[in-house]
Amino acid sequence: MVKKSKKIAQPDFVPPMLATLADEYFSSDEWIYEHKFDGVRCLAFKENGTVRLMSRNKHTMNNEYPEIVTALKKQKADNFIIDGEIVATKKGFSDFELLQSRINLKDFERIQAKIKDVPIALCVFDIIYKNGSDMRHLPLLERKAILKKLLAYNKLVLFTEHVTGKGIPFFHKACHSKWEGVIAKKADSTYEGRRSRSWLKFKCIMQQELVIGGFTTSRGLRSDFGALLVGYFEKGKFKYAGKVGTGFSQQTLELLGKKMRALEIKKCPFIDCDASLKGVHWIKPKLVAEIGFAQWTRGGKLRVGRYKGLRTDKDAQDVVKEIPKAIPGLKNR
Repeated sequence: MVKKSKKIAQPDFVPPMLATLADEYFSSDEWIYEHKFDGVRCLAFKENGTVRLMSRNKHTMNNEYPEIVTALKKQKADNFIIDGEIVATKKGFSDFELLQSRINLKDFERIQAKIKDVPIALCVFDIIYKNGSDMRHLPLLERKAILKKLLAYNKLVLFTEHVTGKGIPFFHKACHSKWEGVIAKKADSTYEGRRSRSWLKFKCIMQQELVIGGFTTSRGLRSDFGALLVGYFEKGKFKYAGKVGTGFSQQTLELLGKKMRALEIKKCPFIDCDASLKGVHWIKPKLVAEIGFAQWTRGGKLRVGRYKGLRTDKDAQDVVKEIPKAIPGLKNR
């Protein structure tokens, strides 16, 4: 017997379901597998023709992505909440660095100019609410079937397809295609408003959010700063994770340098400051950056860190070290 959806008023916000980093990848007929996008998570609300784009930390993103707002307004469907990722594409795959030029832009004319330079899309993968019905208790595949019929998909609003059972070959394809990775989802899972082991991340590229706690003085021809000192929170304590010295354009050096100088403090914010560091400027741990890296060292520091951009969709206090989790009952098979 199919459960009936509970009738409720459209909520102002819904906590998004988040995936857990897995320690191995696998194939299972009880799981589906989707493209892991390298963009900005977006909950799209539409009610009586009005559209709101919300980040996972309740930041309204209508100003940054006006063409997505317009595309959803034009849809015949109304009174819904859908879940997806806003991406900028380059050579067939999502590129967070490219998306940076759209993040935090408030000036209308500058945004309009960037629409042509940086084409984006909303890749939709789940539905949370529809016409007074809460969809979260429905099995994932049932939610996706409802979602697929909800909208008229186009180049600005894309439906996220999936494969069933073929996790290992799909992951190999993802890495060969230079995707960030794959999201594995239990086919019968409900929509939990928290991080869950019913959704898993298989990563081709080591990458995660870290918080900037300081920067070194610039040397040579580089302006504004030399390298970033980054960390993460562990039980409320800010821990040092190492230096990041590459990935900065001249524009990034200037804009990020200005943001960091406004946050300068005298005392090291890390609980485990490296006494060997010289020429360091400390800042309040407020800025969240996306960092790519080769691996974690045995000492718990980044190896070959590369700056990819700032994130406004996650609060600094929520940034933790992502440690791959073993999933009981599953093996690489």
